[in-house]
Amino acid sequence: MNKIYREITPLTANDCFMVFARKKNKFDFPLHFHDEFELNFIENAQGAKRVVGDNIDIIDNLELVMVGSNVPHGWFTHEANSEEIHEITIQFHRDLFDEKLLKRNQLSFIRSMLERSARGISFSPETIQMIKPRLIALSQKNGFDSVLELMSILHDLSVSRNIKTLMTSTFANDTLSYSSRRIEKAFEFMRNNYHQDVSLEDIAKIVNMTDVSFSRFIKKRTGKTFIESLNDIRLGHASRLLIDTTLTIAEISFKCGYNNLSYFNRIFKKKHGCTPKEFREDYSGTRTFV
Repeated sequence: MNKIYREITPLTANDCFMVFARKKNKFDFPLHFHDEFELNFIENAQGAKRVVGDNIDIIDNLELVMVGSNVPHGWFTHEANSEEIHEITIQFHRDLFDEKLLKRNQLSFIRSMLERSARGISFSPETIQMIKPRLIALSQKNGFDSVLELMSILHDLSVSRNIKTLMTSTFANDTLSYSSRRIEKAFEFMRNNYHQDVSLEDIAKIVNMTDVSFSRFIKKRTGKTFIESLNDIRLGHASRLLIDTTLTIAEISFKCGYNNLSYFNRIFKKKHGCTPKEFREDYSGTRTFV
């Protein structure tokens, strides 16, 4: 994280939040992170590249993403060719909502969304179209009414459909809960032993199930197979090593439990849409050392 630009935002301790509305023809701010939560709306920048943690993607004409505190993120011109990109950025303090307040039933959806934003989240085109006029209006409001409207916008976003999580849980150092002691135990074993040869048989023994039963069980509980779950953990660690170290790709492959470099390259590209080498270049090409 110390290799990526740390932004000191203009948001003061006395502010609830700040809105920045601007029109431009390119993105020129480096990959960065900051303490504040950020909601970023972008229009008319199809072909631009978005980086959020270990997720790298090419955006469409409409974009709305929320990133949590200290999540590395940035947008880059890439293949975008627009004379007028419209961007609205909302930044608010981590403690804007008191922890006790967020535990109230009426704010449970907002609490869940803010927790999920630790991995970066993007909203569907339908949600963006619905919320766009309110974001534009918010940039022209001030005072108490603007705070109420921000809370209302956040609530409506939190209950919207098709919210997509961007980063892997391993990259975000996030431990997911599946409300199952057996699944938690299996994931704990995989997180602690991802760099070794881990088999379905090993995990099944840990949770006292047969191979076939556990294979069905993990798929039903998580929506992913055993090998997909293990690969997510390994690739999250690999992404972090590609960013934070100068280890060779072969060394990273071995450290993350892959003894076959071509297989590592193949599943990494399937997951991220680029090779490990391209992933590292994407980061290093936008990195600012401070």
